[in-house]
Amino acid sequence: MSEPTEPAAPPRFLIVEADGGSRGNPGHAGYGALVRDPETGEILVEKAAYLGKVSNNVAEYSGLVAGLELANELDPTCRILVKMDSKLVVEQMEGRWKIKHADMRALATKARAVLDPSRVKYQWIPREINKDADRLSNEAMDAGMAGIPWVPRASSPSAAASSPEPEPSDGGPEQVRQPTGRLHHVELWVRDLQEANDSIGWLLWQLGFTVKETWAEGTSFVGADGLYLVIESGSAVADEPHQRLHPGLNHLAFRAGTPAEVDLLARRATSHGWTPMFAAAYPHAGGKDSYAAYLENKAGFEVELVAEWDGAAGD
Repeated sequence: MSEPTEPAAPPRFLIVEADGGSRGNPGHAGYGALVRDPETGEILVEKAAYLGKVSNNVAEYSGLVAGLELANELDPTCRILVKMDSKLVVEQMEGRWKIKHADMRALATKARAVLDPSRVKYQWIPREINKDADRLSNEAMDAGMAGIPWVPRASSPSAAASSPEPEPSDGGPEQVRQPTGRLHHVELWVRDLQEANDSIGWLLWQLGFTVKETWAEGTSFVGADGLYLVIESGSAVADEPHQRLHPGLNHLAFRAGTPAEVDLLARRATSHGWTPMFAAAYPHAGGKDSYAAYLENKAGFEVELVAEWDGAAGD
């Protein structure tokens, strides 16, 4: 008599979120796609790419293909729910609307060839819910228009390797302690938490920080090296504006990548509550051997975005 066999585990279920956009339609275009764990909400993998000048619909379909490919690479046997804010793509892929455009027919055929279409379902969602894929597609367009490659942000802080401290010695010369005075965190008190999150929080997000915790009167962000920054408001904060020229904190400075990446981030920041400082001397307001952007938000907080740069002004 043969041993009973255990039933096979059900296939893994994954969520694909995708989006695409075109500035001009047709115009500078890009797509964003990600795969999300439906149980935890965690983004497992994400991708974005600049497409050159194509239509919005071609960009949307390109995002769909990329998302299906990402999910298939994670698990070739998975079942997928695709969520998109393009009613056209959802209805066409579900077979309810005809595909008339040749470029879109080719992309739809490519999407169906990635994996068995019977394992894929489609759901339309409002644009405001599709914000992660929308963010990726805009990052791709911004990078492409600036002539630089899209680079994914760090999704989680990397733990710094630490070595055990040596045992104290009872005799001999006193050992010199290894330096441990690295900055642990910065706390900014603000009068308007929403305004600070819209400007400072947006900038931290662009620099690779992720939200660690949120509560009624604050938000904390953690960076790739474990440094975290807290933005907090509440009744304990004095009802007066921030004065960076008074004794205390003057500004925060962040490493922000290449000169091209600093240029791009400084331009984008003007749409998120930041105003350039020392514009006439940009990007060498800090001296001929420095390449940096200085920005000020509406509350008077200043940040400096420093480029990795070893040139000199005029080179």
